[in-house]
Amino acid sequence: MANPIKQLAGETAIYGLSSILARVLNFMFVPIYTRMLTTAQYGVVTEFMAYIAILQVVLVLGLETGCFRFANKEDTDPAKVYPNALLAVFGLNLAFLAVIVGFRGSIAAALGYDGYGAMVAYVAGILFCDSITAILFAKLRQEHKAVKFAVLKTVKILTETGANLLLFFLYPAFAAAHPSNPLSVFISPTPDFNYPIFAIFVSCIVCLVLFLPDLMRFRFSFDRKVLGKMLLYSLPLMVASLPGVANDFLDRILFRYFDTSSEVWQSSLGVYQAAVKLAVIMNLFIQMFRYAAEPFFFQRAKDKGSKKLYADVMEYFTAFCGLVLLGVVGYIDIISLLLGRDFRIGVAVVPIMLLSYMLLGMQFNVSMWYKLSGKTNMAIWITLAGLVVTALVNIIFMPRFSYWASAFGHLASYVVMLALCAILGAKYYPIPYKWGRILLIFLLMGVSYGLMAGINVFVVHGMVRGAMWVRMGLNTVVILAYMGACFLMIRRSLKEQQPQESAC
Repeated sequence: MANPIKQLAGETAIYGLSSILARVLNFMFVPIYTRMLTTAQYGVVTEFMAYIAILQVVLVLGLETGCFRFANKEDTDPAKVYPNALLAVFGLNLAFLAVIVGFRGSIAAALGYDGYGAMVAYVAGILFCDSITAILFAKLRQEHKAVKFAVLKTVKILTETGANLLLFFLYPAFAAAHPSNPLSVFISPTPDFNYPIFAIFVSCIVCLVLFLPDLMRFRFSFDRKVLGKMLLYSLPLMVASLPGVANDFLDRILFRYFDTSSEVWQSSLGVYQAAVKLAVIMNLFIQMFRYAAEPFFFQRAKDKGSKKLYADVMEYFTAFCGLVLLGVVGYIDIISLLLGRDFRIGVAVVPIMLLSYMLLGMQFNVSMWYKLSGKTNMAIWITLAGLVVTALVNIIFMPRFSYWASAFGHLASYVVMLALCAILGAKYYPIPYKWGRILLIFLLMGVSYGLMAGINVFVVHGMVRGAMWVRMGLNTVVILAYMGACFLMIRRSLKEQQPQESAC
């Protein structure tokens, strides 16, 4: 039998290929967006992306995870799981699409973007396509078709990339020469916040079309009993996921109402979002890990020693996230040059967002207890507590501190959620996490970060020649020292386990 850790790592790497490509290409567009769009225009894009992220959770109904659970349950016919999930998601999204498209003009006007009803329609189209394909991608993950998953994701990503390149670099000149071209009905002749949204819309349509052969092979037969069980399990997860996603995106929406210290709130939002993009590497690894880990955890739930396996995964995950955090902070001088000059003022919040995303990834690991035990209703209270913290920090502090309140709101929220999840998990589904060793990893991170801060002060105030390169060179030494310390710690842990494993 294959080593389960190696299997998880292998699938994580494959899923990561498409995720890495998506994040890298998205990252590569940051210099374009932050140079060809104003801070306010980029803020508008950010606002609508927040709407998409939150609504997508609702429109998928939590059935991605529900499919994983019921496709592995002995008392459920696996052949009925995905067809019934698709029927439910398709029906809901078709109704949603019709309503939004029908009232697109009124919705745009209510948001203060009168005359941009088409953008509202694009958002509805994105949600429709993505919700359908979310179930189909979940089926590929369930069947361990990681390569096909990665290929389809890659095609979608490349389509979005191509559409962006055509729109930003070729279309304005084409539109000037051909004012009555067919695309003029859909987008403006000069770059604005419509361009990124329209590019995503095109890529979503292409992805759905690529899934048509898979859809043709489905045997759709509505089974009220199966769907009822799935919804009973999945809807609490959806409700619980909603505050979790809101923790990521609610602050973007609150800028409209509470960023009163800024002349143009969209500009503050654009600066903040550009800075958050620099923390994308941490979010990338967490997404890669989640794609492989969620089905992996469910399929290993009945194995002997599964809880110990989950604890080991948590330790490796934390150590690697620490490396990512220190790597971004250590080379932030170069990474920040990707942003347009007007956007670089927000770079100082990057370490806070990196740590926040790290805690969010740890919370995902710990949260498996309520998914594996079926106590998904507990997730609602955990994530609601996090949402309350997010809302309070932003509402109280955003009028004075703008996007700094958003960054610390994330951090405070994820600390609360992780603590609650760990405490409740220890009571209802105890997993032997090595919290002492995890705290030691955080201590190593803290010391390393402190050394980097000291190096920065010494080099800058000491007026060292070639300060940036000297600073990054010394930071590299600190990062290597952290890696060596973590390696020795994990190696010692493995040696301690070997006698026990050989005795079994």
